[in-house]
Parts: sequence; C-alpha cells; structure tokens
Amino acid sequence: MSAPLIVALFGPTGVGKTAVALELADLLRARGEDPVAVNCDSLQVYAGLERLTGAATAAERARLEHRLLGFVAVTDDFSVGDYMPLAHAAIDAALAAGRRPLVVGGTGLYLRAALADLSLEPAPPGTESELWSPQTRHPTAIFGLTMERAALYARIDARVEAIAAAGAEEEVRAAVALGPGRTVAKALGFRELPAGDIEGMKRRSRNYARRQMVWLRKLPNLTRIDVGGRTPTAVAAEIAAALSR
Repeated sequence: MSAPLIVALFGPTGVGKTAVALELADLLRARGEDPVAVNCDSLQVYAGLERLTGAATAAERARLEHRLLGFVAVTDDFSVGDYMPLAHAAIDAALAAGRRPLVVGGTGLYLRAALADLSLEPAPPGTESELWSPQTRHPTAIFGLTMERAALYARIDARVEAIAAAGAEEEVRAAVALGPGRTVAKALGFRELPAGDIEGMKRRSRNYARRQMVWLRKLPNLTRIDVGGRTPTAVAAEIAAALSR
C-alpha cells in the first residue's frame, strides 16, 4: 500500500477522538504538514446542536480547522447520500491544496462513505459487502480508538452529565420549535433531555457505543489503539509514529 494520504480516527462516543485529533494535528504541523479535520459524525453536521452532539468547540476549531461540521439546518433531512459527495469534495480539495485530511467521527457508515465510493441509491445487491471492503479512494490509515468497556461507560456517563450541564436542553427545545427533520429527532438526548431523563440518555449512549464497537471490529485495515489510562498526547504520538513507518 502507498503511504497514507488520509488519516481516519474512529471510535465510540466518549472515547476522546477530538482530543486525539487536536494533538495529532499539532504533531503533524511540527513536521511541516498542514492538517484539516473532516467530520464523519452524522449528527455533528447539524447547526445549533453543538453541545448536544459534542462537536468541536469554537476554541478547538480555531486550533484545527473542521469541515462538514454544523452546516445543515436542523429542519432539513440529511442522509449519507447527501454526505458522501460533500466529504469526497472536502477531502479532494484538501489533498489538492497539499493538506492532510483527518477524517474524524463515530458514524461508521459516514466514515466508509467519506473514504470510499459506495453504491447508495438505489442500493444494488452487494451494497452491504461494500461497507467492509478494504477499498478506499485514496491511501488511508484508519485508527480505531478503544478502551475497556467499564471505563468507556464511565466516560460516557460523565459526558452525558456534562452535556446536560452545558445547556444542551436549550438546543433541543430550540430545534423542536423550528420543526426538526427526522434524522435530528433521533439524536441521543433529543427525547430524554426535555423529559429530564438523564439516566435514559446514558443508557441510549452506552447502547450506541456498543454498536459503534461492532463497526470498529468489522472495518478492514483498521489499527486498534487502546487509549485507556493514556493522554491524548501519548495516543497521538503513537499514531504519528505509525504514519512515519
């Protein structure tokens, strides 16, 4: 395989993907590269739900440019079929400008759509097998961030409490007032926060993390990295070293 042009960071909610991406970007810049993040989270594409979805903050976006983040109105329906050409264009534009795309997120289908050409609409026989094909549009290194389940669930619970404390319920109520699209209405916490059901949001988040881990185990050519008990800096250094080999 040719040297990877693209780096993909995938993993379950709460594992720390954004923090690792920020540290990795610093390391890449130190060796003369110009990284740019491309979001592959299906809900972080929506504007006005940054706290609810855990999207990169303004300060984090100032530190590392993020594309395809917070650009879709909550009233709009948005699918992987809409996302894929935009992701391809963002990645190709970055490469054409001599930049290193960092594809970051936790939606497995969006990750594959960003990295490969998928036959989505209409779906012909064999589309399912495309999801687990090693084929990508450009040479890509995929890193799956994992940690021991109990530790991950503790992080998820703490994350949910932080999301609630940050005022995500206000975002949900504002979206409801506008008339949310069907995809937004399925977001973790969209039902639970207005009802004060924090424990329900935790349960749904843990269940979602289990589904994300299934994707992680099935994705081909993925390098698993256990991030448990490690700093984002240390994890990023391991990834940077792997890219140099």
